[in-house]
Amino acid sequence: MFVPILPDGYKLYRMTNNLKGFAYGIATSATFGLIPLFSLPLMERGMGFESILFYRFLFAGSALAVMLAIQRESFRIQRSYLPTLVMLGFFYTGSSLFLLWGYTFMAAGIATTLHFTYPIFVTLFMLLLFREKASWITLLAIGLAVGGVARLSIDGGEMRLDKIGVFIVLLSAVAYALYIVAVNKSKARLLPGRKLTFYVFCVSTVLFFCKAETGGGIQPIPDLPSFLNLAALALLPTIVSNITLVHAVHHIGSTLTAILGAMEPLTAVCIGVAIFDEPFTARLALGIALIITAVTLVILSPFLQKYLRETFRQLKPRS
Repeated sequence: MFVPILPDGYKLYRMTNNLKGFAYGIATSATFGLIPLFSLPLMERGMGFESILFYRFLFAGSALAVMLAIQRESFRIQRSYLPTLVMLGFFYTGSSLFLLWGYTFMAAGIATTLHFTYPIFVTLFMLLLFREKASWITLLAIGLAVGGVARLSIDGGEMRLDKIGVFIVLLSAVAYALYIVAVNKSKARLLPGRKLTFYVFCVSTVLFFCKAETGGGIQPIPDLPSFLNLAALALLPTIVSNITLVHAVHHIGSTLTAILGAMEPLTAVCIGVAIFDEPFTARLALGIALIITAVTLVILSPFLQKYLRETFRQLKPRS
């Protein structure tokens, strides 16, 4: 039986591939935004950041090891991958540590907004290192996303910034931007998503253990509810968010994936309103509207650029 080949088959494939990437990117940011839901009860029980992060990555790495074993996927990697995986682990760990350190210098909302400048750094790194130019739609989406996060994170009070704190939090943004770019452009992109994530978690677990040991050491888990919160923290905002991040970067690239990260604080705000009885204000509504507009621009950017090109072509006077 003869099956005709569609002339637009490649375009259809690219469209499907992009839609998968957008779905992965939104899933990444939405699940990552669940961190407060599981971490706040742990902090209320007296657990420190270092211990929470250690258990988070220990549980996540252990769960991924079980998944790889059940799927009978090999744990072996070539030695040439090790430096890249260690580098990725340092970037990911550094981002978390610098952000938590920044909380000691400024309000969490301001720190969150400064951290979310990482899409700007991703765009700059892709431009300077790989000559990848961003369209005006992408730049507009970055501006809207950062503005939306600022509206969600910063209240109407006086904003005082500590210079050292700003520098530290910006380092967290740079580290996370480097992680996203490295996942896309380094040799590690050839590894399966779960295996790549597993080894990054292994490096992070070791680093957080060393960090905790320089202080008061690893705290024991207080009770069963705390254990369940740690397990949920390891599953959703860690395993799911990081695996979908790898897939999103592979499908739509570093810059667009970074912009879709605006859904992270939006998810956190929704949880605060729905579960922790935080008030829903006009400021939050404006922030949500800006973020949704930015995400919509990112998803529709290929169609918008094509439409605008065709429109300008038709309006251009013919000689």
